[in-house]
Amino acid sequence: MTNHSLSAKGLSLSQAQSVSNLCNQASRDIEFKLANINNASKTLKIGETQYIETQANPLPDNVVDMLIQKAELHATQAFLMENIKAKDEMLKRIKNQPFQYTIPAPEYPELEEVQLTDLVDESWGWNQLSVAERNEFISAEAHAAHYGQFIHKKGTLDRLRSELPTLKTLEWIEVEAGKKTPLEVNIHHTIDQLSEVHERIAKLHREAEQRVNYFKAKVKNLVTSENARISKENADIQSEANAINEGRMDAYRSARMKWSDDSRKASMEFEASRQRETERIAALRIEVDARFKATVDSFLSKMN
Repeated sequence: MTNHSLSAKGLSLSQAQSVSNLCNQASRDIEFKLANINNASKTLKIGETQYIETQANPLPDNVVDMLIQKAELHATQAFLMENIKAKDEMLKRIKNQPFQYTIPAPEYPELEEVQLTDLVDESWGWNQLSVAERNEFISAEAHAAHYGQFIHKKGTLDRLRSELPTLKTLEWIEVEAGKKTPLEVNIHHTIDQLSEVHERIAKLHREAEQRVNYFKAKVKNLVTSENARISKENADIQSEANAINEGRMDAYRSARMKWSDDSRKASMEFEASRQRETERIAALRIEVDARFKATVDSFLSKMN
């Protein structure tokens, strides 16, 4: 239901504005004539000269007609301004109407999260040995350490072998002041004996160290092999998750693109509809009601 008189025929807005201005001016003219009405005139006679102190301005005989005309002018102006304002508001309303796309955008997909297995370290590798292997390693490591400590540089055997060539069979010691007493030195090793002992211990050291290195290498290989297995398993899990996620992302991107295209199309259709409606409203004219037609026509005849 509308509360205006806008239609495809009638006054243009420029005509309506001009008629409204003329109604306002004519109404003011009547108001000016009625504003100075008084009940009496006043004159002053000085000597032979008579002066008018208050000009006579009695109530016009057609005062009722003047008020009717003034009221009709105001009513006509109010009618025209109301419809001018209605059209302006319609144009503003259609201009400010926002575009709203009611279809929600596709939601970002929930991506697969993977739980990857951590790589193992050497402690894991040692735990893979049997009790017997672990005990053998402990024993071999202790033997290798003690053999090596004895024969290595600055060890006991190394010290003995270094000292032996420097020992003298006779030494002198001062027991009493100023008197030297011979000190017999009894050498109970030969260089060959020490060399033989070194070779025997060195052989034992090599054998113990070989077992130590064997178990260390075994643990290292176990860790390397297990980490290779874990890495492959993790890679397979990650690859499968990546494939799933890529599929979800492809579907999302496709849906998002379609949604964007549909939204853009709807926006363009909305703008086209808005433009058509704007043109329709802009073309509307004021269809003058019969009660205001006489007043409007009287001014239109003067404007033409």
